[in-house]
Amino acid sequence: MGYLPEELKEQVKAVLRAAFRLPAKEGMVRIEKQAEWLEREYPSAAASLREGLAEMFTVNRLGLSPTLSRCLVSTNVIESPHSGVRLRTRKVCRWRDGKMVLRWAAAALLMTEENFRRIRGYRDLWMLKAALDENQTSLKKQVA
Repeated sequence: MGYLPEELKEQVKAVLRAAFRLPAKEGMVRIEKQAEWLEREYPSAAASLREGLAEMFTVNRLGLSPTLSRCLVSTNVIESPHSGVRLRTRKVCRWRDGKMVLRWAAAALLMTEENFRRIRGYRDLWMLKAALDENQTSLKKQVA
């Protein structure tokens, strides 16, 4: 979005939202069409769309419930603990050694953990495990 003028941002966001609701292959085709449309006037935006196209649909390919998928496509699950550690360690201005850093990071994570909420769609985590197990099994068959 940073490569686009303001008047195009909402339109491209709408296309991306719609593409992520489609099955993986169809969504990738839709985003590729959007990138082709942007290529002439905004080549950087088109390149940015294409950069991680296959990875963008990883969660879609797993066939998870919409609630769990919505949670997993966000970086909030990762960023929340990091911000909690940062909040609890920001006033430390002199770290003695690496062990002190590890102790403080561990303590800050434990304190941050008390504020964690359940993952939305947590009841469907069994679907994620089943999909990952199936994927791992198929990879082992390919290697063998």
